Amino acid sequence: MAKQTPTPDTNHSNLDQRKASILEAVVAEHVDTAQPVGSSAVTQNAKLEVSPATVRSEMVALERQGYLVQPHTSAGRVPTDKGYRYFVDHLKAGKLGAAKQQHIGDFFASVRGEVEDVLEQTATMLSKLSNYTAVVLGGSSSTAPIVSVQLVNLDAHHQLLVTVFSDGTVLKHSVIVDFEVDHNDVAEASKQLNALLHGTTTADKVQVPSRQDDVATMVRESVAVLHAERPTHEGEQVFIGGSSKVAESMDGVDNVRNVLAILEQELVVVSMIEEVLAEDVAVKIGSENQLETLASCAVIVAPVTVEGETVGAVGLLGPTRIKYSELMATTRTVSEHLTRHFEGDKER
Repeated sequence: MAKQTPTPDTNHSNLDQRKASILEAVVAEHVDTAQPVGSSAVTQNAKLEVSPATVRSEMVALERQGYLVQPHTSAGRVPTDKGYRYFVDHLKAGKLGAAKQQHIGDFFASVRGEVEDVLEQTATMLSKLSNYTAVVLGGSSSTAPIVSVQLVNLDAHHQLLVTVFSDGTVLKHSVIVDFEVDHNDVAEASKQLNALLHGTTTADKVQVPSRQDDVATMVRESVAVLHAERPTHEGEQVFIGGSSKVAESMDGVDNVRNVLAILEQELVVVSMIEEVLAEDVAVKIGSENQLETLASCAVIVAPVTVEGETVGAVGLLGPTRIKYSELMATTRTVSEHLTRHFEGDKER
């Protein structure tokens, strides 16, 4: 069930440097250990020149302000969504380690195939690299302008229509006619198709020739086949890598089952990613997510842009207890490489 998305708290003026350092230490320790964090661990890790008693007092204050919570009867505390939000909002831009940068660079240097293959392989690579579930969205060919069209003669009655879009998408369709055609007619039909369709989208109406010769018939049949393309799920291509990672990273059988159910609904996944993009944030944390099912999850997203237009996105889904700096840097690096990959395809 959808619910109203709470606006992240941006009024952090009530956190002085000491409280901020203590909160950062609690987050870092909890991410590493998955256990409630006590004042002694904070005193050691935050490198504060104050006593554990002072740290305990500050942690109580942070709890009253909603940044920490004390689970059950534990002496330690864990961050709330508000605590994670403060931590993320005050993170310095993370930098990916050399080994992972090299891994991503090598992947994009060698990946080949049509855009769908590249997106699917990217999702798998990102999941393996991060150990979390990865989501990669590709744009809709219905909204991307056509760059080129070519008819390839397979036999006397069967042609292959190859259409390249500005976002890198390549669609292939069979065009079958009930008369025999020669190579010259196919070449002329390709020329006319390019003149007719270049710069249009599959949603645009075009004026096809009404002549009854073989070339005009191939042009009409090709346009009809291409415009019959009906993108699914509001036009977005969805590729999910590492769904099994949900079971490894999330707590609770019901929680795992519910998140997996969400991942099976591609339209919901698209909405989840687009919600983050629309609000121009890099991460949604816990209750900030629109879906109650994701109240224990963090969603990290980076857009993929070509010529200033968002044509897709790269995302990671995990528990709120994740290494935000590293994973935000990972997601951003993959999105940048994917952008350059598509821009390179256009140049070629």
